[in-house]
Amino acid sequence: MPREFSAGVVIYRMENGEPQYLILQHERGHWDFVKGNLEKNEKVRDTMIRETAEETGIQDLKFEDGFENKISYFYRRSGKTVYKEVIFHLAQTQTKQVKISYEHVAYEWVNYQEALKKLSFENSRKTLRKAHKIIMKNKKV
Repeated sequence: MPREFSAGVVIYRMENGEPQYLILQHERGHWDFVKGNLEKNEKVRDTMIRETAEETGIQDLKFEDGFENKISYFYRRSGKTVYKEVIFHLAQTQTKQVKISYEHVAYEWVNYQEALKKLSFENSRKTLRKAHKIIMKNKKV
């Protein structure tokens, strides 16, 4: 069975003291975070930075220590089942303007509750819940 390894980023920016999360809509209609496959000899963090720049134009990521979430799932490609693992990190940006790539049809900055409603997959919602807890904990410090 083919295997894929990807890296993704839960990107947020603070607005009026509350986190706003960046979610992207793919051509097939689903909403998710920035993510992409690791290229040969590429480190996970390098993939996150590259994919964020390619998919959004954002280049000022500040990664949060203490957050890593790994998800896995199966999907079908060319009639074959593919096993995919994705490692997510959490990063803050000051950038509001997004320039989406050809891979996406829309983007939104949304609050936590709206993100939970819009994200298409439970794995993504679980990742968001973990990330939001870290942000809110750090915010109170």
